[in-house]
Amino acid sequence: MLDAANTPAGTSDVQAETLLEVNNIEVIYNHVILVLKGVSLNVPKGGITALLGGNGAGKTTTLKAISNLLHSERGEVTKGSIKYRGQNVHERDPAELVKKGVIQVMEGRHCFEHLTVEENLLTGAYTRGDSNADIQKDLEMVYHYFPRLKERRKSQAGYTSGGEQQMVAMGRALMSRPETILLDEPSMGLAPQLVEQIFEIVKSINEQEGVTFLLAEQNTNVALRYAHYGYILESGRVVMDGPAAELRENPDVKEFYLGMSDEGRKSFRDVRSYRRRKRWLS
Repeated sequence: MLDAANTPAGTSDVQAETLLEVNNIEVIYNHVILVLKGVSLNVPKGGITALLGGNGAGKTTTLKAISNLLHSERGEVTKGSIKYRGQNVHERDPAELVKKGVIQVMEGRHCFEHLTVEENLLTGAYTRGDSNADIQKDLEMVYHYFPRLKERRKSQAGYTSGGEQQMVAMGRALMSRPETILLDEPSMGLAPQLVEQIFEIVKSINEQEGVTFLLAEQNTNVALRYAHYGYILESGRVVMDGPAAELRENPDVKEFYLGMSDEGRKSFRDVRSYRRRKRWLS
């Protein structure tokens, strides 16, 4: 149940509408490998919700379960439900979810390398029936948020930098006029300065265009500074959730996810102690 703590910053005291509800889902690969174990989360309209955890925690699998992209990897949701605007969506064709306004930006960027930057962006408007004038207007909107792409618009996407390709992938998603973007590991492989730039753009798009974000991210420190609410995954389970500001100050989160504590930075030799302390989370 969504409470006021999960209401995006800057909204009124009125409870935010829940767009996406993931309720106690289990995901199995190859009919035998249990990857997600009873994952539940809510994504309120107009918010930035972070899905946090280390490599292999189940973040990408959760996003692919929502966007119904598991079947290509021999995965399936075997229990629970996924609802968007109150309607079950986890058994629908992925294209139907795109038409509902839910777009996933995949981990690793996945640009069309042989196309130019601008041609990549225009593919995001493929499903729209709008006029060329409307599409050109949205293209200028994308260039407003990503001025570097306007400079490189005639360059072949495969020859742009990793940061530029991440911008292309996000800009292409924006061209589809989404209501919700599922953003998978936007910081992966990028220099810290670029990571900050990408998250600042996410914040601007959220605040100025009203786009809702569910982002999966290993960089807990950065994600919790920009998100309104966070869920921490470990081994396919949600082990902690709460408003981002509270998670940033939580002693366990500071010690084991942000790499700091009241006694200073911890080493990996403290993992066994950590496992004893987090039994209550299991």
